[in-house]
Amino acid sequence: MIIRVIFSIFLFFSVTNYSFSAGTTDTSSKSDYDKAANLIKSAKKYETKKKTKKALKRYEKALKLLIKENKKKPNQANTLNYLGFASRKLGDYENGEKYYLLGLEIDPNHKGINEYLGELYVVTNRIELAKERLAVLKNCNCEEYQELKDIIEGKKKSKY
Repeated sequence: MIIRVIFSIFLFFSVTNYSFSAGTTDTSSKSDYDKAANLIKSAKKYETKKKTKKALKRYEKALKLLIKENKKKPNQANTLNYLGFASRKLGDYENGEKYYLLGLEIDPNHKGINEYLGELYVVTNRIELAKERLAVLKNCNCEEYQELKDIIEGKKKSKY
């Protein structure tokens, strides 16, 4: 009887341990959105190191993954936010703006979209529209508000 109990405990822990470790090393189950988000984070780091070409390659890869993700799961505000962000980082302000506006139709108070769209408006010299985005963020008590405010006031330069 004791041998059965010990064997059962051993079997339980070996199976449980295997299933947990498999979940942590399997990257094939990541969504295209997750992969793109990681590429964008990596690209931002390259930008801070002034490695623009490497950053742009990551934004291009992220954009392709986000387009695929948007086809699979359309109308997700976070996906549209990153589609706008990657497009804007690649210099495509027109499509960046379109993605942001689509995202705002889904979630008008999305902090990231409002901040990034405001930054796009500053870069494209449409300050009044940027101030409208800032007004949406005014009561959020969030860093997005301060970031956009500093960019509009010229205290901080937009990287976009």
